[in-house]
Amino acid sequence: MLNTRLVTWALGLFSSTTFVVCVIYGLVTPQSLRMSEFLEMVLPAFKWLTWWGFCLGLAESFLYGAYAGLVYCPIYNWLHRRWGAQ
Repeated sequence: MLNTRLVTWALGLFSSTTFVVCVIYGLVTPQSLRMSEFLEMVLPAFKWLTWWGFCLGLAESFLYGAYAGLVYCPIYNWLHRRWGAQ
C-alpha cells in the first residue's frame, strides 16, 4: 500500500525540480533547443524569463505533480487491495 501524502509530496517536488532543470537548460542552450515554447503551452499564464512566470511555473509544476499523486495513490491502493498479493 502506498502512503498518499508521501507520494503526493514526492511527485510534487519531483515535478518542480524538473521544471527548474528545464529552465536552467533553457538558459544555457541556444534558442532553437529551448523548452520555453513547450513550457508556455503546458503551464497556463507562464511567461519565459520573468520572475512572476518562474514562480508561477514552479507552483503550477508542483501542483501538477501533487495532483498526480493524489489521483494515482487511491487507484493503486484500491487495485492492490482487490488484486494484490495475499
